[in-house]
Amino acid sequence: MTTFDFPEDLRAAQSALHRTNSEFERYARTLPWSAEPMPAREADKQLHSGYRPSRPESPGYTEDQHRQVAAYRERLLELGVQVATHPFWKTLDAGLVVAARIQLKHVDDEPPADKAA
Repeated sequence: MTTFDFPEDLRAAQSALHRTNSEFERYARTLPWSAEPMPAREADKQLHSGYRPSRPESPGYTEDQHRQVAAYRERLLELGVQVATHPFWKTLDAGLVVAARIQLKHVDDEPPADKAA
């Protein structure tokens, strides 16, 4: 397996992307189920089951919550573009780019070999 020597700024951007995405997912779990106010609802009974899916009333997001979600999305887009358009990708043969991108996504799984000792 080929091991890639990623530039530090690319590693940092990928790590920040992972952290920001995790923070956003944690934050999103605290939000109401709908961004806009919605009444409670119950769907039709499911076929071959007595289950009736339902949702409680949603107050919608507050202005602060809308701003926070927008800030997370903006930061995630910024970091995603930074990773995807980094000049490092142009230094690789076309056949290695996918393997390198997959390896970069796991950059935080283990400490770099030179720092592990």
